[in-house]
Amino acid sequence: MNVLRFEDLIAQGKVRGQRVFIRADLNVPLDDDGHITEDTRVRASIPCIEMALKAGAAVMVTSHLGRPTEGQFKPADSLAPVARRLGELMGREVPLIANWVDGVTVAPGELVLLENCRVNPGEKKNDEALARKMARLCDIFVHDAFGTAHRAEASTYGIAQYAGIACAGPLLAAEIDAISKALAHPRRPLVAIVAGSKVSTKLSILQSLAHNVDQLIVGGGIANTFMLAAGLPIGNSLAEAGLVGEARAVIDAMKARGAAVPIPTDVVTAKAFKADAVATVKAAGEVASDDLILDIGPQTAKLLAEQLMAAGTIVWNGPVGVFEFDAFAGGTQTIARAIAASNAFSIAGGGDTLAAIAKYGIEKNIGYISTGGGAFLEVLEGKTLPAFEILQRRAAG
Repeated sequence: MNVLRFEDLIAQGKVRGQRVFIRADLNVPLDDDGHITEDTRVRASIPCIEMALKAGAAVMVTSHLGRPTEGQFKPADSLAPVARRLGELMGREVPLIANWVDGVTVAPGELVLLENCRVNPGEKKNDEALARKMARLCDIFVHDAFGTAHRAEASTYGIAQYAGIACAGPLLAAEIDAISKALAHPRRPLVAIVAGSKVSTKLSILQSLAHNVDQLIVGGGIANTFMLAAGLPIGNSLAEAGLVGEARAVIDAMKARGAAVPIPTDVVTAKAFKADAVATVKAAGEVASDDLILDIGPQTAKLLAEQLMAAGTIVWNGPVGVFEFDAFAGGTQTIARAIAASNAFSIAGGGDTLAAIAKYGIEKNIGYISTGGGAFLEVLEGKTLPAFEILQRRAAG
């Protein structure tokens, strides 16, 4: 993917003395008292900011936080907690600027944080007048927020249209590289794990992957629907009977290419959806009418682990069972350990996936952990993200 990269501009000496506007993803969780409870996104944004400062730029950074109402700023919408945390981590004061659209004063070597961009009227609709005002604030626009790359908003897309120079920051560039390595130029076999509660939410992803991957592992409620499509009983398990035809079509599309959707041969069941429910391992064909399937069985997990160990590339989105309950975490743990031990290039994304990675402490053994939930899913669907499209267009001149 041909985009201009911020680090290349720095290497070419084109950043010193320039006004640099960085769109970061600082949308962190806050407790009821307004304190940050998890600061990964803040930490991840610092390298780009420090690159700009060290290059002698005048640096402006903005982000959204939560879901504010445009034109109606409330204290709870403020990036003040982010400014404090950014200042602590960087060892410097980070001024927070409100009402910044019509002008910002910042000198080379200085850093300011611009208040919640989603409060600006016209932000979400990518209003042209707002985007042009933002673009006039800077000489160089740097998109470094992959989590927003699937949205065409004023601070992510419009500003990239009108700024003198528009480029990808190190976080966004890393996502582009990892996605290209996993999907555009994969080392085979390419194995995708797509799990979740409903086929309907990930049907287009499954259909897209069916034309590209060598193995498509499904889990959770999605796997139950595929079991129905294979003629297996699922009892009272979560499934979408109305999408059995679509599930069959995915199986057939894979089969036509000599690829496969492995159907569980054994499962872990319970009579109730509870952490302390009695877990029973059963053959896939022996699920009772009052059973809930809450995990894949050990035999299935072992077979899938062997496939993952032999993979060249692994794309992982979603745990394969109710891993939050220890009695039903065996499948997800086995798969997580296999991915960690595999020599394959692995890319993982999605909130539940990241929680599983953290639970089993395998962060350092995953090739790339994507920071964008919705954006990651849209890439898996085969969509061209707006951020990628505009940056490619600008790079092409």
